[in-house]
Amino acid sequence: MEQTFMVSIPIQEAADIIYNEVVDGSITGEIIDKYEIRDDGTLKCMVQVFEKHYYRAGNRLTLTVVFDNLGGNTRVHYSSGGGGEGLFRFDWGASEDFADIVPDALEKYRIH
Repeated sequence: MEQTFMVSIPIQEAADIIYNEVVDGSITGEIIDKYEIRDDGTLKCMVQVFEKHYYRAGNRLTLTVVFDNLGGNTRVHYSSGGGGEGLFRFDWGASEDFADIVPDALEKYRIH
């Protein structure tokens, strides 16, 4: 699964879309941290960390999304984790479903 891709919209717009999908689009989704790096007042990088409860995984999962425009266009990188119980961390696909929110929400802005 590709976890890094480029989009044609500014960082803040992409971040708002993901926030709306995770937080406003679910009952248990919440943002637990957000960090921004600016240069001369211009947003250069943003990190968002989300958490959401998945019943099939039996616990809360995290989703970390990094946005930057250091190469011109907005680059998006994402990763999810925390799923499953016990030694094997089997989560019935919940972590992948959580991660899929990012490319699905930004698909129409992707630069191929």
